Amino acid sequence: MNFRYCRVLVSFLLLLSVVRSPAVADDALRRKLGQMIIVGFIGSSITDTLLADLSTRNLGGVIVSYANGNLISPLQIQQFMMQIKNAAETPPFIATDEEGGEVARLNASDGFASTYTAYTLGTTFNSIDSTRKEAALMASWMQYCAMNVNFAPVVDVNVNPSSPAIGYYGRSFSADPMTVAAHAQAFIDQFHAAGLITTLKHFPGHGSATEDSHYNLPDITDTWSSNELIPYRQLLGTNSVDIVMVGHLFNAHIDSVYPASLSYATVQGLLRDSLGFGGVAVTDDLYNMGAITDHYSDWDAAEHAINAGVDILLYVNNTLNNQSLVRQMIDTLESKVEQGRISMARIDEAYNRISNLKNRYSVTKVSEPFAQGRVVPTDLRVANYPNPFNPVTTIEYQIPSSGPVEVALYTALGQRIRTLFNGDQAAGVYRLTLDGSGLSSGVYYVRLRSQGRASTRPVVLLK
Repeated sequence: MNFRYCRVLVSFLLLLSVVRSPAVADDALRRKLGQMIIVGFIGSSITDTLLADLSTRNLGGVIVSYANGNLISPLQIQQFMMQIKNAAETPPFIATDEEGGEVARLNASDGFASTYTAYTLGTTFNSIDSTRKEAALMASWMQYCAMNVNFAPVVDVNVNPSSPAIGYYGRSFSADPMTVAAHAQAFIDQFHAAGLITTLKHFPGHGSATEDSHYNLPDITDTWSSNELIPYRQLLGTNSVDIVMVGHLFNAHIDSVYPASLSYATVQGLLRDSLGFGGVAVTDDLYNMGAITDHYSDWDAAEHAINAGVDILLYVNNTLNNQSLVRQMIDTLESKVEQGRISMARIDEAYNRISNLKNRYSVTKVSEPFAQGRVVPTDLRVANYPNPFNPVTTIEYQIPSSGPVEVALYTALGQRIRTLFNGDQAAGVYRLTLDGSGLSSGVYYVRLRSQGRASTRPVVLLK
């Protein structure tokens, strides 16, 4: 091999290393950016976009609600949450808003029960014991459904009882900040006992606002006072704060340009430097809030929020222009990092906070969530996942009272093919496996019978 050829070969290898190394770095960056996003989605089963976001884009988490059609019944919620966990590259945050009262995503409409508002607990009852009991009940529901993050409690002080987003719905425990702190601590303790992450909201205080950030940017410059920080100071002093949600609130005394969720002076200056919070900060919804969307593009809002010191960007939907919002956001943020508009150190800081929180609560370990008997089903129901399947699917069914139970498989013409279970069972939720290896592709029916009632589920075998 002559000297000239060696020089060419060395130059080529050096060039190859230069070309390839950014790709490796970019992949690591994109994985970190994916963890910094939580999204909502439409529907009661996993969609192609959500599946791709979780499995290939390293999406950090999801938020579920009945408004998006995610929550139908305890059985459906359980299996759906496990689908999400099993689809994810990195075990995700699965979050909801379970405050109680008007803002409780697990409630009577999806098979659980109605709960008291924070105002009823903290002001009408003024009973810490009642707050503990109500929080323990809601925590058991979330634990049962395999969720791990509650975007609650609200620690806004009830300065303005007519405040359209807070006081009007009874979301504040009290007009007294120390009472708010005491009830919030009781609430947090019960969720922590169930192994669940909690969130204080809406920093630096939404209770005095005269507008709802869903529609307009609330200006709290002349209505807010530092007393609204007392619950944060009290709770931060107990080292029990996991996440703080920053509100879309404008206060010229803190930042004369940006609302709190996009404000360095508010997040880094007040929350972190002054109050000493070193944990995860999340924005309020950035997708459907006029307070932000009427004034900033999606990309600028994300840039400002991250540079302000926020770690997680929250969106109540996962599509934008009929494409994955997560992919578009990762693309954009990656470009902003490459342009120097967001520092890599800021990304690493956020990623490390998120990873530490997940590790602390064992979010990285997929647990067995289908503990039987914690919630007694209210109706007879059978479901399966995946559907369509090839060749194995899980049949999941719930029975509201003890007695004889039969689960059988039928053809589309009503011919019984196989008895999957026949015997006595206590009220609860059960699972069994259907192996279709010996069956032809087609539509079949699983029929659940108990106490003279029946529930039928079409299952599709595609080979």
